[in-house]
Amino acid sequence: MTTPTLNTPPTLWERACSRKDRRGLSDAPGRLLREQARSHMGSLCAVALAVSLAGCAGLPDQRLANEALKRGDTATAAANYQQLADLGYSEAQVGLADIQVDSRDPAQMKQAEATYRAAASVSSRAQARLGRLLVAKPGATEAEQHEAETLLKKAAAAGEGNTLIPLAMLYLQYPHSFPDVNAQQQISQWRAEGKPEAGLAQVLLYRTQGTYDQHLDDVEKICKAAINSTDICYVELATVYQKKARPEQQAELIKQMQAGHARGTVSAQRVDSVARVLADSTLSTPDEKTAQSLLEPIAPGYPASWVTLAQLLYDFPELGDVDQMMKYLDNGRAADQPRAELLLGKLYYEGKRVPADAKVAEEHFQKAVGREVAADYYLGQIYRRGYLGKVYPQKALDHLLTAARNGQNSADFAIAQLFSQGKGTKPDPLNAYVFSQLAKTQNTPQATELAQTLEAQLPPAQRAEAQRLLKQEQAARGNLSQNTLPLHALQEEDGEESL
Repeated sequence: MTTPTLNTPPTLWERACSRKDRRGLSDAPGRLLREQARSHMGSLCAVALAVSLAGCAGLPDQRLANEALKRGDTATAAANYQQLADLGYSEAQVGLADIQVDSRDPAQMKQAEATYRAAASVSSRAQARLGRLLVAKPGATEAEQHEAETLLKKAAAAGEGNTLIPLAMLYLQYPHSFPDVNAQQQISQWRAEGKPEAGLAQVLLYRTQGTYDQHLDDVEKICKAAINSTDICYVELATVYQKKARPEQQAELIKQMQAGHARGTVSAQRVDSVARVLADSTLSTPDEKTAQSLLEPIAPGYPASWVTLAQLLYDFPELGDVDQMMKYLDNGRAADQPRAELLLGKLYYEGKRVPADAKVAEEHFQKAVGREVAADYYLGQIYRRGYLGKVYPQKALDHLLTAARNGQNSADFAIAQLFSQGKGTKPDPLNAYVFSQLAKTQNTPQATELAQTLEAQLPPAQRAEAQRLLKQEQAARGNLSQNTLPLHALQEEDGEESL
């Protein structure tokens, strides 16, 4: 038997920063030229003459890039942004970097950081994007945290939106880096100054501190006042009305949202998010039929909703048969939605509505690795439990540790089981103790019982070393509690679930 090596696979970028803040990319086609005509007139004319004698007719089209991005055609958008970025247009550089971030590929996200930096000297939007990226960057250094603060404050002073919320997140995540800043006092000051985002920053604080349910009235008041300027408030108000069981107000909110979507002032992503709130049985009695009615019209233009529809049928089988669910998933896979691969993997992993097949499940999870944290969790379980005919302890540990360090619930518990059970590997009481202690944050009877058992079994001579390893692992995960729930505006819903 072999003992898995506790290595340190790189953590994935935590999707706390906004990936859908496209306001600057959806302006009128002439915005780019108006903003940068003076600084780029020489190169513009040279390229225009080289391409044709018809002025700028041969240049790549920012409008086409924007529209392609809205309908999910990232290839066309990236091609146009790339050409404009190569000419030095900062807005196109930002658009290109946004697509790189959207890929969730670690290499592309590193490139996105470099791309934002290239544009940050002349673009306040790039400053805001780079600041948000650094706020959400796993393992960010203290210097990067202070750089993020400087960038976000600069962007805010230049009139950029979505800057106060990431600033609040920065102060909440890294209090040791900003010992002179009290997050609540700062937010209260912003609210007193009438800053538009201050109310949403307060909602973020409620979520982060676990006091959301105690402040439902304040959340409702904040979002009613901000709903016409911030469509994320539809998600927050839908959450409040579900928790308060107010179907009449929920129905009026949905009508208002649908009208806004028809006018183009409410994004399809927000409609999808509200549908998820309605279908969430942990909030209150779900309204899955209304959720389905919201999703079906937007899915053709917003492919992520195909997967949300499939998830809805997974959770509520009475809404459609397995063939319909597979059709939704095929549509999602055709649009390169990693959540579709994740859900397909779960179906074959669990044998729910399709025959269980660990090999097929593994193939789908592998396609989602690097883009969906839960894929690592399920792969780790397949390898730990021997579903492929034997236990692969090192592969199990690598995937489970990656999942645990990126906030996937139950991964620590699975690692503790791996080290304690000795199934396919030699038991390791020291590491079993460490990860059982980390698993206690789940607050489940199973996790608590395992932690107590392993603590009692740990030899006294190993306790000091166990505490050192525990602190080391906690430090590797940063300071953001796994119970933290980022505001929807800063979070890309990933559809992953804990088991």
